Amino acid sequence: MNDKYSLAKCAQYGRRLAARLCDQHFGTQPDATLDGPAVLKFTPVRQLNLLVIRQLLGQWQAETAQLRSAYFDFEAAPVQAALTQFMNVLSRHIRLERAAFEPLLAQAAADTLGLVAAPLGSFQRLLLGTAESPTTATLRDAVRYIDIDKAFYQGFLDSLSANNSLSRDFLTHRFELYHAANYRAHQSMQRLVEELSTLLPLTTADLLEDGPVSSLNTTATDASAAAAESVIATPAVATPSFVSNASPAAVEAAAPTAIPVPAAVPIPALTLPDTEAGSLPLHEKLKAGQPTVPALADTLRSTATPASLAERAGPKVETLREAISINQRFSFINELFNGENMDYHAAIQHLDSLPTAEQARTYVTGDLSQRYDWSRKEEHVNKLLKLIERKFA
Repeated sequence: MNDKYSLAKCAQYGRRLAARLCDQHFGTQPDATLDGPAVLKFTPVRQLNLLVIRQLLGQWQAETAQLRSAYFDFEAAPVQAALTQFMNVLSRHIRLERAAFEPLLAQAAADTLGLVAAPLGSFQRLLLGTAESPTTATLRDAVRYIDIDKAFYQGFLDSLSANNSLSRDFLTHRFELYHAANYRAHQSMQRLVEELSTLLPLTTADLLEDGPVSSLNTTATDASAAAAESVIATPAVATPSFVSNASPAAVEAAAPTAIPVPAAVPIPALTLPDTEAGSLPLHEKLKAGQPTVPALADTLRSTATPASLAERAGPKVETLREAISINQRFSFINELFNGENMDYHAAIQHLDSLPTAEQARTYVTGDLSQRYDWSRKEEHVNKLLKLIERKFA
């Protein structure tokens, strides 16, 4: 709480991170472009991807707002219907070259760090925006692009009355009071830094106002940076599609299914297409090329039998959440939960709440395996089951 972070250093790291990731993705294909689904899965840090999409939405709304004229009635029902069709078609043809994408990613990285480094400023910029009298509805739309401390922001919105509009000063003051009373619920900077370090080395000291500056000025050619490069593969293109007028629950999934447009803009929600067969992510191509294997319940039948203490791999752990390393967490999210960060955390939280190993194993081999089709994921499922055995040792 007493640490003061430099937003300038956050922005500097954001630019370096964007350059690194774009070098990796566009280096061998400089003329490549990204569509909407590819942006949603560009990095394993969901918050980065969501804030890029948020910027695209802002640009989309700004260009839509220019479709006004003193000579023609853009509010007429037939015109609105035609605009709806036009914008739906246009939104399915997002095309980002590196020159356009890299600054969006750099800003998204700076904003991601800003959510932890400066919560009040982030609230004013990312949630309140430029509106003089935001409504609770527009605030809830804005929260859909927040992944870090999402429950914290939703709790703040739940504390507000259902007024149609509220002044910026009132909301800012209420947020300051809410933050002062609940700041311990915030994600720590250390945890966020650990996630980002898997993409480009970073420490909390690098971001302190009175901390060192040399590490952010280097070209990251040391051994640790090289190790980070080996961890990051070229981001895979995901296959979710955006659907107009989706429900809030759908948007809160790891890959949002709709980008809502504030009520002041009469154009429907931004939609994105399914990816084409020719741009399937690598894990889908590998999956398609693998032979058919027995059902997970059959292949894991022996694993589901409680192991003896000597057979368990490692010492007892108190909670799965703490026992799972960062690299293992990314592996579970990508391999078992199809990149869905929220689904992963919900499943681990539920597993930690179960009282017996048998119930936890049943939940994994029954409920989760059927829901996410883990028939070809035995290696990763076995790792999760071993962690369960250690928890109940």
